[in-house]
Amino acid sequence: MLFTFPAMPRRSPSPPRPRPQTRRPPEPESKSAVNTRTLAVLGGVFIIGVGVGVTFSKTTTLNPDNVASTQFIDQAAPNPDICVQFGASAIAVDTRIFVTFNPFSVFVSQPSMQPGCVLRANNVALLEQRQLITGEQLRSCRQRLNTFGYVGNLDAKPEISCVYQSTTDKNLFLKLSGLGNGAAGETGNF
Repeated sequence: MLFTFPAMPRRSPSPPRPRPQTRRPPEPESKSAVNTRTLAVLGGVFIIGVGVGVTFSKTTTLNPDNVASTQFIDQAAPNPDICVQFGASAIAVDTRIFVTFNPFSVFVSQPSMQPGCVLRANNVALLEQRQLITGEQLRSCRQRLNTFGYVGNLDAKPEISCVYQSTTDKNLFLKLSGLGNGAAGETGNF
């Protein structure tokens, strides 16, 4: 007995298979929900911080125990209108230093602080016009390229001193990072 198989349709040759490429591992699901939550929390903290800062700045009480701004110093200066127009408000610190030689030692008294004003050098004639300094005092102070500072009201016996401006290279506050190059600007020259 002879078996015959039915004829099978011929298949067309299969196209060449592409080479298997190295598969990348599946990327993990991004944690965008966590990142979004974190950003939302940080944003909320920032907004609350700004709100608290604004609240503190508005409720700050300006008194001698809490000097929180230069506005307080400007308002407390003697003759504030004259001081702001012709000079700069200041804090005058009076102290005494005692030096003993046998044995060598240095003693410093407790400083007293009071509002003061430093006039610009080109405005010191104002004191002479009010007859608070003499022409000789004015010439003597100007010869050394100095100016005048005072404490107390100009209308009621102020204490006036010939003062000189410290050099900026010794002022470490001006050398803090972010405050420029440390050079005094036009408004800093007296």
